[in-house]
Amino acid sequence: MTPVSPAPTDPYASLRIPDFRNYIANSFLLTVTLLIQEVILGYELYKITHDPLALGLVGLAEAIPFILLSLFGGHLADRRDKKRILQISLLVIMFSSVVLYLAFRPSVISHYSQTMRLAVIYGVLMLIGTARGFYSPASSSLKPFLVPRELYANSSTWSSSFWQAGAITGPALAGLLYAAIGFENTLLASIGLYVLCFLFISLIKRHPPVATHDLTNVGFWDSLREGFTFVFTNRIVLYAISLDLFSVLFGGVVAILPIFAEDILHVGPQGLGALRAAPSVGAVVTMLVMAKFPPTHNAWRNMLLSVAGFGAATIVFSLSTNIYLSIVMLVLTGAFDSVSVIIRQTILQIFPPDHLRGRVAAVNGIFVSSSNEIGAFESGVAARLLGTVPSVMVGGAVTIAVVGYIYTRSKDLFGVRLS
Repeated sequence: MTPVSPAPTDPYASLRIPDFRNYIANSFLLTVTLLIQEVILGYELYKITHDPLALGLVGLAEAIPFILLSLFGGHLADRRDKKRILQISLLVIMFSSVVLYLAFRPSVISHYSQTMRLAVIYGVLMLIGTARGFYSPASSSLKPFLVPRELYANSSTWSSSFWQAGAITGPALAGLLYAAIGFENTLLASIGLYVLCFLFISLIKRHPPVATHDLTNVGFWDSLREGFTFVFTNRIVLYAISLDLFSVLFGGVVAILPIFAEDILHVGPQGLGALRAAPSVGAVVTMLVMAKFPPTHNAWRNMLLSVAGFGAATIVFSLSTNIYLSIVMLVLTGAFDSVSVIIRQTILQIFPPDHLRGRVAAVNGIFVSSSNEIGAFESGVAARLLGTVPSVMVGGAVTIAVVGYIYTRSKDLFGVRLS
């Protein structure tokens, strides 16, 4: 394993770097905006259809283009200007929101059938997924170039904290805006936030070098094979990705929270906003603590315990009929998840060589980031086949079982020190 420099004692070290501040400001706002759209679209879809599968298809609509294009996006991120890729991707996401806003104006929507409204929503989600297929690997591979190596763990903590802060703010704002100004005007506010995201990316001045390491004579498929080979031959990278993959794929409940809010807890759109924000509240509080006390000393032990805790909290949530207990359990899922996220992000910054960062980020995106969307589809299908509560309970149990299996295969990793 590659040795790691001692962690800095200043918990705010990464935040003192202007380029990194612009990077996480964009991350925060983009997360807020995407989640505002996701929440209001999910609620609107459930109002239209009252079908859990319609919510699951939201994830699938984004995941299909993301999975198909992410590897090519990683290939480009290792060869082209990462900042430019981010800017173009944001413009595509912004355009998709404009299309959604124009299509759902009162003067237009009255002429649409239910089928046409659903087609517009899913089409826009596929366009966003297409942009994310390029945005995600470029963003992940850009971050290590913005801070020195000894700040990788610290920067992972802060970038995750700001992402989670956005994940708190987005759903909360979505519920408030939807109730106060309606679906159409909330979409208009989202477009304005995307403009701010573009400005923050444009303010990043440090340009990482475009990789030239043996890439000039390497074909596209050979380039992708190199990224996959690195992931599947580096055990700590492979197992870290696998843990997050299965916990999100089977243990995630975010996609079907509208069902809990509407049919089980009876709390409406405002309650849905609180449920969506709860995991991120737990994550942010935990990450602020971990900025001072990072979880990377006994990294693998902490990784396994956190994913097991995530599964256990998910099971309790599935059985709850009390809004306050449900929120507490979701807070705990966010707290446990934040530990595994910081450890995984630190691993993915330390071990891949610079010329492979984009492709490794793309592989990680396919196996982890897209598992959010595939997991959303799985949640919708399972809720329809098994029922909402049993599907979530089974997902939490599967997560714990996966932790047990990986524990038996990775005992030698308990000695790895990331800081």
